[in-house]
Amino acid sequence: RLAIMRFFVSLSLLFATVMAGPTSAQQARAGERADLVVVDKSERTLWVYQDGVAIRTYRGLQFGDAPQGHKRFQGDEKTPEGRYTLDYTNPQSSYYLSLYIDYPNAQDRAFANARGRSPGGLIFIHGQPNGLPFDARVPGDWTDGCIAMSNAEIAEVWSLVPDGTPIEIRP
Repeated sequence: RLAIMRFFVSLSLLFATVMAGPTSAQQARAGERADLVVVDKSERTLWVYQDGVAIRTYRGLQFGDAPQGHKRFQGDEKTPEGRYTLDYTNPQSSYYLSLYIDYPNAQDRAFANARGRSPGGLIFIHGQPNGLPFDARVPGDWTDGCIAMSNAEIAEVWSLVPDGTPIEIRP
């Protein structure tokens, strides 16, 4: 009898959790506004800065299938390195929210063009693929050169980072 009662309590707790939906992400607090984003690929960490102070830190970033090295060409599965700008947000992304990184810059284009190749493009910081449960994550590195985070994390970053914010992506 006790086992049956525990089963129903566990079942009702599970049902309540599922019905409550995904946990909501923390949003920017009053006065918080990023003026720099820094990504360290080797540490798989993203920092959001305001006035020289890190106001948020996110660990466990996911990159392209070949994460080491700077993106040079379309299809190389690498994530760019260097200084870029987060130009705009995309709420209609194929992934849960995305922030566009303005790769390639003039130097990236010149390097690829000199070798008769395309530098690629459409690089974003984004959440997980649409259609997955909110808290689910694709395992490992899986993007085509983008930077992926959990959906809750990208929602928080989305609320902190205005269009035009510089981003520095370190090896």
